Amino acid sequence: QVHLEESGGGSVQSGGSLTLTCSVRNDDGRRRCMAWFRQRPDRQREGIAGLSPSGEYQSYSDSVQGRFTISQNRFKTSVTLQMNNLRPDDSGMYTCAAQWDNCRSSRWFQQWEPALWGQGTQVTVSS
Repeated sequence: QVHLEESGGGSVQSGGSLTLTCSVRNDDGRRRCMAWFRQRPDRQREGIAGLSPSGEYQSYSDSVQGRFTISQNRFKTSVTLQMNNLRPDDSGMYTCAAQWDNCRSSRWFQQWEPALWGQGTQVTVSS
């Protein structure tokens, strides 16, 4: 059974960087899309970055555009979220997610609920 495992969360000062990794375990080889979501304190969960099935195209929420970069390795066994110029407001639980059926563009995460979630990794940015 496919499952997702995040790593790389932690604490950093404002203006710093962190790299999150989502490892895809027991991949079944089906065409899929990936994305990162986050849950900040007292706010709704939001999708922040998504990949097209090929990984060629990326989409971002306005809140992270220009600061975060989503990518995947050539074997599509891991997805990375590079986070630069972090702000205290970026603090929260970051979770990767996958979708198979409703997977046509990098913006899938803005339209469809993921089919599979990881367990999440905490990011804390101090001022």
